[in-house]
Amino acid sequence: MSSRLESKVVIVTGGTSGMGAAFARRAASEGATVVIGARDKARGEAAVAGIAAAGGRASFLPTDVTTEDDVSRLVDYAVTEFGGLHGAFNNAGGGDNQRTFGTTDAAFWDHMIATNLTSVFYSLKHELPAITASGGGSIVNNASTAAVVGDAGMPAYVAAKHGVVGLTRSAALDSAKAGVRVNALVTGLIDTPLWRSAIQAYPEIEDRFLGQIPTGRPGAEEDVAAFAAFLLSDESRFVNGAALAIDGGFTAR
Repeated sequence: MSSRLESKVVIVTGGTSGMGAAFARRAASEGATVVIGARDKARGEAAVAGIAAAGGRASFLPTDVTTEDDVSRLVDYAVTEFGGLHGAFNNAGGGDNQRTFGTTDAAFWDHMIATNLTSVFYSLKHELPAITASGGGSIVNNASTAAVVGDAGMPAYVAAKHGVVGLTRSAALDSAKAGVRVNALVTGLIDTPLWRSAIQAYPEIEDRFLGQIPTGRPGAEEDVAAFAAFLLSDESRFVNGAALAIDGGFTAR
C-alpha cells in the first residue's frame, strides 16, 4: 500500500461501519493518523483495535454529529492529540428515508435534515479553520446519487443530500485560497450493512435499484474508500468543488 497520506491527521465521521470504516482502514494503511467520530463506543473501539492490529494509527472519540458541541470537541481532540488536522471524510448520515410527502411529518423531516445535512455543516464549520491552521488539506463529503437526481418517496433524504453538494461547493470557494479543497462523493448503491438492512425492510427496492445500474451490481465499500483516499491525497490537488460520481454509471443515464 502507498504512503501518500503519511503524516496526515484525518477525521472520519461515521467511521465504525460501512464506507466510513472501510475508509478509516484504507487511510491508516496509507500512513494517515485516523480519528474516528461516531456514537457507538464499543464499535469505535473495535474499529481502532482492528486498525492498530494491522499496523495503523487510529483513535476514537464518541461523537453525535447532529450536536455541534460534539463536532467541535472531535476537531479539537484531533488537533490537540495529534498536532493538527489535514483532512476529513464526512461520512455520517443515513436513516429510514422511504417516506413520501404525505407520510413525512415535521419530526421526521427535522431528523433527516439534522442527520444528513446539518451534520455536514457543523463538520465543515469546525474542520475548515483547523485544516487552514495546519497548512491546508482536503475534505470529502459523502453525499449520494440523491444529491444530483430526484427519487420518488424520499423527499427529506433527497433534499438533504442536494444540500450537501451545495455546502461542498460553497466551502470549496470559501477556502480555496487558504489551501483547503472540498469535494463531494455522489455515491451510488454500495454493498454496506445499511443497504442490507434497507432491503430487509423494503425487499421490493433491491431489483428496482440494481436494474438502474449499468454495471448491474452494487459497488464495494473499498471502491469508495480508495476514491476518498485519492481525494484526500496531494495527488488530487487540482480537484476542488466537485461532485464526483462513484455509482457504476447510475447518473450517466
